Amino acid sequence: MLAYGEAAFAYAGELRGPGLAGRLATWGVRLGWLAQTALLVGQAASAEGFPWGTWAGSLNLFVWLVVGAYLIWGCTPRYRLLGLTVMPVAAALLALAWVGGGTAVEDGERSGAVLAVHAALMLAGFAGLTLAAGMAALYLWQERRIKRHERSVLKVRVPPLDALDRLAARSVLGSLALLTLGIGVGAASFERGDFDAAMAVTLGVWATYASLLILRHEGWRGRRAALLNLTGFALVAVVLPLTHFAS
Repeated sequence: MLAYGEAAFAYAGELRGPGLAGRLATWGVRLGWLAQTALLVGQAASAEGFPWGTWAGSLNLFVWLVVGAYLIWGCTPRYRLLGLTVMPVAAALLALAWVGGGTAVEDGERSGAVLAVHAALMLAGFAGLTLAAGMAALYLWQERRIKRHERSVLKVRVPPLDALDRLAARSVLGSLALLTLGIGVGAASFERGDFDAAMAVTLGVWATYASLLILRHEGWRGRRAALLNLTGFALVAVVLPLTHFAS
Protein backbone atom coordinates (compact mmCIF):
# COMPACT_ATOMS: atom_id res chain seq x y z
CA MET A 1 0.00 0.00 0.00
CA LEU A 2 2.87 2.36 0.80
CA ALA A 3 4.55 1.69 -2.53
CA TYR A 4 1.34 2.16 -4.50
CA GLY A 5 0.57 5.32 -2.54
CA GLU A 6 4.07 6.68 -3.21
CA ALA A 7 3.63 5.96 -6.92
CA ALA A 8 0.24 7.69 -7.03
CA PHE A 9 1.73 10.77 -5.37
CA ALA A 10 4.90 10.77 -7.50
CA TYR A 11 3.02 10.47 -10.78
CA ALA A 12 1.51 13.88 -10.10
CA GLY A 13 5.01 15.27 -10.46
CA GLU A 14 5.01 14.12 -14.10
CA LEU A 15 2.53 16.91 -14.84
CA ARG A 16 5.44 19.33 -14.47
CA GLY A 17 7.45 17.36 -17.01
CA PRO A 18 9.48 14.12 -17.11
CA GLY A 19 12.10 13.71 -14.41
CA LEU A 20 12.92 12.10 -11.09
CA ALA A 21 9.28 11.93 -9.95
CA GLY A 22 8.35 9.62 -12.82
CA ARG A 23 11.24 7.26 -12.12
CA LEU A 24 10.37 7.14 -8.42
CA ALA A 25 6.76 6.38 -9.33
CA THR A 26 7.84 3.57 -11.65
CA TRP A 27 9.91 1.91 -8.95
CA GLY A 28 7.06 2.32 -6.49
CA VAL A 29 4.76 0.44 -8.85
CA ARG A 30 7.28 -2.34 -9.43
CA LEU A 31 8.19 -2.84 -5.77
CA GLY A 32 4.57 -2.67 -4.69
CA TRP A 33 3.50 -5.24 -7.26
CA LEU A 34 6.33 -7.59 -6.23
CA ALA A 35 5.33 -7.24 -2.57
CA GLN A 36 1.67 -7.91 -3.40
CA THR A 37 2.70 -10.89 -5.53
CA ALA A 38 4.55 -12.34 -2.53
CA LEU A 39 1.43 -11.78 -0.41
CA LEU A 40 -0.79 -13.60 -2.92
CA VAL A 41 1.66 -16.50 -3.10
CA GLY A 42 1.62 -16.72 0.70
CA GLN A 43 -2.18 -16.67 0.74
CA ALA A 44 -2.38 -19.39 -1.91
CA ALA A 45 0.17 -21.57 -0.10
CA SER A 46 -1.59 -21.37 3.26
CA ALA A 47 -5.17 -21.79 2.06
CA GLU A 48 -6.91 -25.10 1.50
CA GLY A 49 -9.58 -23.50 -0.65
CA PHE A 50 -9.79 -20.47 -2.93
CA PRO A 51 -8.10 -17.73 -0.84
CA TRP A 52 -9.85 -14.81 -2.54
CA GLY A 53 -13.47 -15.89 -2.20
CA THR A 54 -14.56 -12.94 -0.01
CA TRP A 55 -15.25 -9.47 -1.40
CA ALA A 56 -12.07 -8.15 0.22
CA GLY A 57 -9.98 -11.03 -1.07
CA SER A 58 -11.37 -10.59 -4.58
CA LEU A 59 -10.56 -6.88 -4.35
CA ASN A 60 -6.97 -7.73 -3.39
CA LEU A 61 -6.63 -10.01 -6.43
CA PHE A 62 -8.32 -7.44 -8.68
CA VAL A 63 -5.82 -4.72 -7.71
CA TRP A 64 -2.93 -7.09 -8.43
CA LEU A 65 -4.34 -7.83 -11.89
CA VAL A 66 -4.89 -4.14 -12.68
CA VAL A 67 -1.36 -3.15 -11.67
CA GLY A 68 0.08 -6.18 -13.46
CA ALA A 69 -1.69 -5.19 -16.67
CA TYR A 70 -0.44 -1.64 -16.26
CA LEU A 71 3.14 -2.89 -15.86
CA ILE A 72 3.07 -4.42 -19.36
CA TRP A 73 3.61 -1.01 -20.91
CA GLY A 74 2.64 1.64 -18.36
CA CYS A 75 6.11 2.04 -16.85
CA THR A 76 7.68 3.01 -20.17
CA PRO A 77 8.30 6.78 -20.47
CA ARG A 78 5.77 7.06 -23.29
CA TYR A 79 2.85 5.67 -21.27
CA ARG A 80 4.04 6.57 -17.78
CA LEU A 81 1.38 9.22 -17.22
CA LEU A 82 -1.28 6.52 -17.43
CA GLY A 83 -0.28 5.77 -13.85
CA LEU A 84 -1.93 9.01 -12.83
CA THR A 85 -5.31 7.40 -13.57
CA VAL A 86 -4.44 3.86 -12.42
CA MET A 87 -2.31 4.06 -9.27
CA PRO A 88 -4.53 6.28 -7.07
CA VAL A 89 -7.39 3.84 -7.70
CA ALA A 90 -5.14 0.84 -7.02
CA ALA A 91 -3.84 2.30 -3.76
CA ALA A 92 -7.34 3.17 -2.53
CA LEU A 93 -8.81 -0.25 -3.43
CA LEU A 94 -5.92 -2.13 -1.83
CA ALA A 95 -6.43 -0.11 1.36
CA LEU A 96 -10.12 -1.05 1.26
CA ALA A 97 -9.18 -4.71 0.80
CA TRP A 98 -6.84 -4.48 3.80
CA VAL A 99 -9.58 -2.95 5.96
CA GLY A 100 -11.91 -5.77 4.92
CA GLY A 101 -9.37 -8.46 5.80
CA GLY A 102 -8.59 -9.43 2.22
CA THR A 103 -4.81 -9.24 2.75
CA ALA A 104 -4.73 -11.64 5.70
CA VAL A 105 -2.84 -14.92 5.32
CA GLU A 106 -5.29 -17.56 6.49
CA ASP A 107 -7.41 -20.43 5.24
CA GLY A 108 -9.61 -19.44 2.34
CA GLU A 109 -13.16 -20.44 1.72
CA ARG A 110 -13.60 -23.83 0.10
CA SER A 111 -14.84 -23.56 -3.46
CA GLY A 112 -14.80 -25.68 -6.57
CA ALA A 113 -12.22 -25.39 -9.30
CA VAL A 114 -14.86 -24.19 -11.77
CA LEU A 115 -15.84 -21.29 -9.52
CA ALA A 116 -12.18 -20.36 -8.99
CA VAL A 117 -11.51 -20.32 -12.76
CA HIS A 118 -14.70 -18.34 -13.37
CA ALA A 119 -13.76 -15.72 -10.77
CA ALA A 120 -10.17 -15.42 -12.03
CA LEU A 121 -11.26 -14.94 -15.65
CA MET A 122 -13.92 -12.38 -14.76
CA LEU A 123 -11.59 -10.38 -12.53
CA ALA A 124 -8.85 -10.43 -15.18
CA GLY A 125 -11.34 -9.19 -17.77
CA PHE A 126 -12.57 -6.41 -15.49
CA ALA A 127 -8.95 -5.44 -14.73
CA GLY A 128 -8.27 -5.01 -18.44
CA LEU A 129 -11.40 -2.89 -18.84
CA THR A 130 -10.27 -0.74 -15.92
CA LEU A 131 -6.99 -0.08 -17.69
CA ALA A 132 -8.84 0.69 -20.93
CA ALA A 133 -10.99 3.21 -19.04
CA GLY A 134 -7.83 4.86 -17.73
CA MET A 135 -6.59 5.23 -21.32
CA ALA A 136 -9.95 6.69 -22.37
CA ALA A 137 -9.81 9.23 -19.54
CA LEU A 138 -6.24 10.16 -20.49
CA TYR A 139 -7.36 10.53 -24.12
CA LEU A 140 -10.17 12.94 -23.24
CA TRP A 141 -7.89 14.95 -20.93
CA GLN A 142 -5.17 15.33 -23.55
CA GLU A 143 -7.67 16.10 -26.32
CA ARG A 144 -9.15 18.90 -24.23
CA ARG A 145 -5.71 20.36 -23.53
CA ILE A 146 -4.85 20.34 -27.23
CA LYS A 147 -8.12 22.03 -28.22
CA ARG A 148 -7.56 24.71 -25.58
CA HIS A 149 -3.99 25.25 -26.84
CA GLU A 150 -2.52 24.95 -23.37
CA ARG A 151 1.14 25.89 -23.21
CA SER A 152 2.03 22.90 -21.06
CA VAL A 153 0.99 20.37 -23.74
CA LEU A 154 4.56 19.92 -24.94
CA LYS A 155 6.00 19.72 -21.43
CA VAL A 156 3.98 16.66 -20.38
CA ARG A 157 4.88 13.39 -22.09
CA VAL A 158 1.58 11.86 -23.22
CA PRO A 159 1.16 9.21 -25.95
CA PRO A 160 -0.35 10.41 -29.26
CA LEU A 161 -4.12 10.36 -29.27
CA ASP A 162 -4.21 7.74 -32.03
CA ALA A 163 -1.92 5.45 -30.01
CA LEU A 164 -4.13 5.79 -26.92
CA ASP A 165 -7.23 5.06 -28.99
CA ARG A 166 -5.73 1.92 -30.55
CA LEU A 167 -4.28 0.61 -27.30
CA ALA A 168 -7.59 1.11 -25.48
CA ALA A 169 -9.36 -0.85 -28.24
CA ARG A 170 -6.83 -3.70 -27.99
CA SER A 171 -7.27 -3.79 -24.21
CA VAL A 172 -11.04 -3.98 -24.64
CA LEU A 173 -10.67 -6.80 -27.18
CA GLY A 174 -8.45 -8.88 -24.88
CA SER A 175 -10.66 -8.17 -21.87
CA LEU A 176 -13.79 -9.10 -23.78
CA ALA A 177 -12.22 -12.44 -24.69
CA LEU A 178 -11.50 -13.11 -21.00
CA LEU A 179 -15.04 -12.09 -20.02
CA THR A 180 -16.47 -14.38 -22.70
CA LEU A 181 -14.51 -17.32 -21.30
CA GLY A 182 -15.48 -16.40 -17.74
CA ILE A 183 -19.16 -16.12 -18.60
CA GLY A 184 -18.98 -19.44 -20.44
CA VAL A 185 -17.34 -21.20 -17.50
CA GLY A 186 -19.86 -19.69 -15.12
CA ALA A 187 -22.80 -20.59 -17.33
CA ALA A 188 -21.66 -24.21 -17.42
CA SER A 189 -22.09 -24.40 -13.64
CA PHE A 190 -25.42 -22.55 -13.46
CA GLU A 191 -28.55 -24.39 -12.55
CA ARG A 192 -31.99 -23.50 -13.80
CA GLY A 193 -33.25 -20.45 -11.94
CA ASP A 194 -29.76 -19.17 -11.07
CA PHE A 195 -29.96 -16.22 -13.48
CA ASP A 196 -30.24 -12.96 -11.51
CA ALA A 197 -29.78 -9.21 -11.83
CA ALA A 198 -25.99 -9.39 -11.39
CA MET A 199 -25.71 -11.77 -14.33
CA ALA A 200 -27.94 -9.51 -16.41
CA VAL A 201 -25.70 -6.51 -15.69
CA THR A 202 -22.63 -8.60 -16.52
CA LEU A 203 -24.11 -9.45 -19.91
CA GLY A 204 -24.93 -5.75 -20.31
CA VAL A 205 -21.24 -4.91 -19.79
CA TRP A 206 -20.26 -7.52 -22.37
CA ALA A 207 -22.77 -6.15 -24.88
CA THR A 208 -21.61 -2.56 -24.31
CA TYR A 209 -17.98 -3.34 -25.02
CA ALA A 210 -18.85 -5.62 -27.93
CA SER A 211 -20.83 -2.71 -29.38
CA LEU A 212 -17.78 -0.46 -28.92
CA LEU A 213 -15.65 -2.79 -31.03
CA ILE A 214 -18.35 -3.08 -33.69
CA LEU A 215 -18.86 0.69 -33.84
CA ARG A 216 -15.12 1.21 -34.30
CA HIS A 217 -15.46 -0.45 -37.68
CA GLU A 218 -18.22 2.06 -38.45
CA GLY A 219 -15.97 5.02 -37.70
CA TRP A 220 -16.59 5.45 -33.97
CA ARG A 221 -13.06 6.31 -32.90
CA GLY A 222 -11.40 8.93 -30.79
CA ARG A 223 -13.67 10.92 -28.50
CA ARG A 224 -16.86 8.93 -29.14
CA ALA A 225 -15.07 5.64 -28.49
CA ALA A 226 -13.53 7.04 -25.29
CA LEU A 227 -16.93 8.17 -24.00
CA LEU A 228 -18.49 4.78 -24.76
CA ASN A 229 -15.51 3.13 -23.06
CA LEU A 230 -16.14 5.15 -19.87
CA THR A 231 -19.86 4.35 -20.08
CA GLY A 232 -19.01 0.66 -20.10
CA PHE A 233 -16.70 1.14 -17.15
CA ALA A 234 -19.55 2.74 -15.20
CA LEU A 235 -21.36 -0.58 -15.64
CA VAL A 236 -18.23 -2.43 -14.49
CA ALA A 237 -18.31 -0.36 -11.30
CA VAL A 238 -21.84 -1.72 -10.75
CA VAL A 239 -21.06 -5.32 -11.69
CA LEU A 240 -18.04 -5.85 -9.42
CA PRO A 241 -19.82 -5.00 -6.14
CA LEU A 242 -22.85 -7.07 -7.19
CA THR A 243 -20.85 -10.17 -8.14
CA HIS A 244 -17.32 -10.86 -6.97
CA PHE A 245 -17.21 -8.29 -4.15
CA ALA A 246 -20.61 -9.06 -2.65
CA SER A 247 -19.81 -12.04 -0.44
